[in-house]
Amino acid sequence: MKKLSYNQDQINEIVKYAKGAGTLNGCPYINQETLRAKGFTDEALNKLEAILPSVFELSFAFNKYTLGDKFLKNNLGFMEDRISDFNFDVLTELGFTKEEISTANDYVCGTMTIEGSPFLKHEHYPVFDAANKCGKRGTRFIKSDAHIVMMAAAQPFISGAISKTINLPNNASIDDIKYAYLQSWKLGCKANALYRDGSKLSQPLNTMTEEEVEDLIEKKEENDIVKIAERIIHRYIAKRRRLPDRRTGYTQKVKINGQTVYVRTGEYENGQLGEVFIDMHKEGAAFRSLLNCFAISISLGLQHGVPLEEFIDAFVFTRFEPSGVVMGHSRIKMATSVIDFIFRELAVTYLGRNDLAHVEENELPKKSEHRSIAEPDFESEEIVSERTIELDNQRELVERLTSENPAQKAMAISLHQNVIKARERGYTGDICPECQSMTMVRNGTCLKCTTCGSTTGCS
Repeated sequence: MKKLSYNQDQINEIVKYAKGAGTLNGCPYINQETLRAKGFTDEALNKLEAILPSVFELSFAFNKYTLGDKFLKNNLGFMEDRISDFNFDVLTELGFTKEEISTANDYVCGTMTIEGSPFLKHEHYPVFDAANKCGKRGTRFIKSDAHIVMMAAAQPFISGAISKTINLPNNASIDDIKYAYLQSWKLGCKANALYRDGSKLSQPLNTMTEEEVEDLIEKKEENDIVKIAERIIHRYIAKRRRLPDRRTGYTQKVKINGQTVYVRTGEYENGQLGEVFIDMHKEGAAFRSLLNCFAISISLGLQHGVPLEEFIDAFVFTRFEPSGVVMGHSRIKMATSVIDFIFRELAVTYLGRNDLAHVEENELPKKSEHRSIAEPDFESEEIVSERTIELDNQRELVERLTSENPAQKAMAISLHQNVIKARERGYTGDICPECQSMTMVRNGTCLKCTTCGSTTGCS
């Protein structure tokens, strides 16, 4: 800015206008004197001063995580249920008005724009233009033509396309989109990427505060609800919404290419997903620990307001072992990794993302009891006595043992039923000599177990 002939004092004032003072010293309405009158101690004010330079909204500093529950209850007199309320605002509860909070916010956190700053000349505004409007008061932004012309100037010297996003304002029309593509073609750009501000509700760059959203809704009539929804952008919250101590959820067990995976969820009272736990059977301690830490990080993100859609878009289709056939799930049959399966499962269950399932809901069996073909009805057997009876017919075996003691009768009936079930699922009905599972299939002239991989003699 010195090249634009501004002195150091003028530069400091311009920067302070855009960036903020980062302190309550000299702040109008909300300062150390007014806060002391409301019960703030020197220790609490020091905590605020330490965190103010890093916040972009004043209310983010005035919360229980900065000041502590004990201070809010004992010094300011707030009740526990009020402090735990998700919409609790310390400054509003202390009696400050919206106008006072807004003025103080501009002083401490800045206006986030250079428009209207002291000393800055209007002819120098274009130097500081950005892709989108800046702050609450900003009106200027770089037009799409400027993006396209800049790309066209560099394109002849580049063999491939340029990875550059052309930013358009929220009120951009279809004609504006057509014009941008046509100009890119005329000027020889090999590709372009257009983005209209606010078109994705969960975009990470947010230019609207809660105050702006409330003012927007107040100015709109009821028949403009759809337009309001298009302009409200999701904001990642700085406060954690804790789960209830007793919570609902479910446990899903599957096998991914033979590896057992458990997914457990925890939900809020309204059924919204709040936490995820992941456990794998027979894996090393390091791998299990990494999965546990990953699950905790996802859970913290969900509790801080990160949309589940963002996690799903980020982690679906990740590829590493174990991967392959999924057994034990009615709608997901293949997964490229454990992480891929987990977020497919969450997407199908909590978001109704049928595009990530392999079986449509209306294609599921009508039977209420759906059993996976991967799991037998038992895990192991205890052999009490062993006899070898060569009979050609299974029914003959049952009738023969029926005349003997009841215990043998029950074992024979159970064995006969398991053989029938195994054959219905495509197996031969024979018992694996190694793992005792009825998952034997034909392998040439011999049999092979799909559970443990052993054979009856052939390689």
